Amino acid sequence: MTAIQSEASAAGPQVVEHVLTLDCPEQKGIVHAVSGFLLEHGCDILDIKQYGERSEGHFFMRVHFSSEGDASTAERLRAAFPAVGDRFAMNWQLERHGSKRRVLIMVSKFGHCLNDLLFRARIGELPVDVVAVVSNHTDHQTLVEWHGIPFFHVPVTAATKPEAEQRLLDLVEEFDVELVVLARYMQVLSDDLTRRLDGRAINIHHSFLPSFKGAKPYHQAYARGVKTVGATAHYVNAELDEGPIISQQVVEVDHTYGPEDLVAAGRDTECKALSNAVRWHCEGRVILQGNRTVVLR
Repeated sequence: MTAIQSEASAAGPQVVEHVLTLDCPEQKGIVHAVSGFLLEHGCDILDIKQYGERSEGHFFMRVHFSSEGDASTAERLRAAFPAVGDRFAMNWQLERHGSKRRVLIMVSKFGHCLNDLLFRARIGELPVDVVAVVSNHTDHQTLVEWHGIPFFHVPVTAATKPEAEQRLLDLVEEFDVELVVLARYMQVLSDDLTRRLDGRAINIHHSFLPSFKGAKPYHQAYARGVKTVGATAHYVNAELDEGPIISQQVVEVDHTYGPEDLVAAGRDTECKALSNAVRWHCEGRVILQGNRTVVLR
């Protein structure tokens, strides 16, 4: 036995952590079956969140657990869990805890959300690996490349929109992207593209919609004397800015806030709402249910 093998043996078995997320029709015995499965496979529950939607008779659950094993443990558990999942008609996912999701960010000219996501990813606050950034402008190319991330300039016009969207899909496939984040990407995606990215694309917008549409919404809000500023992060779907909501932020403002003050407050809420949505999605805390979400925080 080598010195390295001896040290590994002395240290004892390796402990690995996983996250199981599931939803299914509500019925008795779900928690018992899941906890029994984990006990049978030598697992220890570290944290559990659950929610029963009584009006629709649906159940949601997220379990963070540990077990002895190695990188292959998740595969063995996934192979065994259908015995429980099929019994309760579950939609479920089982992933290694802390595993990073491969993310592609899209941005136009406003860079605050992009910069915030890159920083949080760099310091390890977000469980993501930003594999590429796509923009219809070149304003943020230097910033992105400073982070060591590939930057792709994909201009969009009415005539080139189909080609631009195909280029995006090619990059999604090339980089094995799991999540697309629209960090103030100011182009409307086609219905076909939103369908192909269903459940794996997140957008951010200010909370004034539908009241203040178009250019300079914060200036419109100032003219109306708004008393709150906020932002909404949601999954992208064919309904513009009306996809299932994941995270929202709001701050109180008053008559002393000028248009630029409102813009600054809006930037903060947009950054926080979007980073929360990305983190919760990547941690397996968000479950889609029709046009709404359940977030098991």
